[in-house]
Amino acid sequence: MIDHNGQAKYPTEPVTRVVAIANEKGGVAKTTTSVNLATCLALADRRTLLVDLDNQGNATSSVGVDRIADRIGAPEVLLGEAEAAQAVVSTEIPGLDLIPASRELAGIDIDLFGSMERPQFALREAGLERLGYDYVIIDTPPSLGLVPINALAAATACLVPQQTEYLALEGLGSMLNTFEKVRGALNPGLTIDGVVLTMFDTRTRLHHQVADDVRTHLGALVFKEVIPVNVRLAEAPSFGKPVLLYDIDSRGAQAYLRFTAEYLERVEGGSTPVEHLEVHP
Repeated sequence: MIDHNGQAKYPTEPVTRVVAIANEKGGVAKTTTSVNLATCLALADRRTLLVDLDNQGNATSSVGVDRIADRIGAPEVLLGEAEAAQAVVSTEIPGLDLIPASRELAGIDIDLFGSMERPQFALREAGLERLGYDYVIIDTPPSLGLVPINALAAATACLVPQQTEYLALEGLGSMLNTFEKVRGALNPGLTIDGVVLTMFDTRTRLHHQVADDVRTHLGALVFKEVIPVNVRLAEAPSFGKPVLLYDIDSRGAQAYLRFTAEYLERVEGGSTPVEHLEVHP
């Protein structure tokens, strides 16, 4: 940043990147991407907060935190009943904290409309960027409801996981349209970090065709690294672990390591080699 005298100016506090992982279609690996990107960022020495806004709470359980109702979590933060800092819990991954989900998120749209003048800005007003993290990764539900709109209104950027199936392309178009609407009406500073192709089966011609179509239409917006279909990725949540802690040598874990290196190079402008993201379970 340069001031009017031509001198370099630097922010007095670290800038937090708040990233909404969003796609209106379900089953495109939003939670898998949220959990494993957040884990990789923490292991790359970026202090990271994972926010679980999906009432199923899969991101919460995937980092080894129990989904219980009698504690402060995302619903209380959204409704202004608690400060965001009060909802933060630690995980077993050094440098990774969590604001957990609970079942109360299921009907929170009605509660938000009934209790707040500007319900679409509830998460922004919670001030996640003031908590001092380098990255805040928000896992959103697969819908066009008030909760994902809150995530996009509070975010500095969004990341779109995209399954390599033709039916999923409709969801991608709808998601990008929603992104433009939110940026125009609610959050002019919102940017898009890119689209990451997920659940990719190298043996299937259809998946290659879909990947080619997405790259043709979106160009450099699509990350080079793709996330494959992988048994270990599917198994890891049932053990309450990100895949990097469950099986670091699996194709899924290695893909997320490479993707995170590419992501950091894109958003920070520098190179973070994969070998700097080694995991020691």
